Amino acid sequence: MRIVVLSGAGISAASGIPTFRDALSGLWARFDPERLATEAAFRADPALVWGWYRWRAAMVAAAAPNAAHADVAALADDGHALTVVTQNVDDLHERGGAREVWHLHGRLLASRCIDCGARATPDPILLAPAPPAGGQRETPPPCDRCGAAFRPDVVWFGESLPVDAWEAASRAIETCDLLVVVGTSSLVWPAAGLPDRALRLGTPVLEINPQPTPLSPRATAHGAHTATAGMAKLRARLT
Repeated sequence: MRIVVLSGAGISAASGIPTFRDALSGLWARFDPERLATEAAFRADPALVWGWYRWRAAMVAAAAPNAAHADVAALADDGHALTVVTQNVDDLHERGGAREVWHLHGRLLASRCIDCGARATPDPILLAPAPPAGGQRETPPPCDRCGAAFRPDVVWFGESLPVDAWEAASRAIETCDLLVVVGTSSLVWPAAGLPDRALRLGTPVLEINPQPTPLSPRATAHGAHTATAGMAKLRARLT
């Protein structure tokens, strides 16, 4: 069976990864996260924005994939053709064993020059020393090629999704036999429109979320489970 798993923040919750808004504490508590996640905010105060993303990246790097990530990856080991399309910027699907993962919103553990797009090895966003607990302001390093600042390799508000990831996700949705939507609120567009594309093609859509979402009334089936419990049940049913 060709299976696409469309995942959101809920699948990483058991790994201790805070959601975009939950991450605001300590130094960042007085800031609106949406005002830290734009190119304009970065250019206005690069040390503030870079420091916030460095802090979040350190939390992700210290986390471990959980049983839901492992069960997603195990679908391929069970003989299914698996594609993971994630709205998460962490790398827990990859570390959990998934081989084909497309990140619609970019990657938190990577960075690039804000002007010329150059990258550096090792990646500056993960350089030692790690940020202190609660984070701190940090001046982003300059690009060796053009001198502009490095920025997180995530999709900020007002930016387009990565073309390669979006096109790969669209192809996978259009050819799969089952779409599993796990741990996402189904509120963030354009990713929230992918299940409807599958439904229009007659592809069954299974939603796994402990709470109902805007997708729930249209989904073929809704499992009111956490990502961990829901993926365990699905894998048991498919093996």
